[in-house]
Amino acid sequence: MTAAADGVRVAIRLTPRARADRIDGIAASADGGFVLKVAVTAPPAENRANDALIAVLAKAWRLPRRDISIVGGAKSRDKTVRIAGEPRGLLQHLAAALAQLPAA
Repeated sequence: MTAAADGVRVAIRLTPRARADRIDGIAASADGGFVLKVAVTAPPAENRANDALIAVLAKAWRLPRRDISIVGGAKSRDKTVRIAGEPRGLLQHLAAALAQLPAA
């Protein structure tokens, strides 16, 4: 999770065609950072999995869907999501939500 001029960016590892829409936790990434593991029931065709990802994050973080967008990896399982807004407040809000997740 990093602050940007226009909000916050979060690295995501998406699993499409899962049993349920859920945030599975935080895991180490190959580059030594961390990724948020998210599963969605939608297939990866026609942006359905991406749309489901945005819906899952918006619901879990209690943010408007319009504030969440995929800015990297739209056709990949590894994605970068941007949450629009004031970075300092968003970082605090997201850190509190992520602190409740298990390590994946």
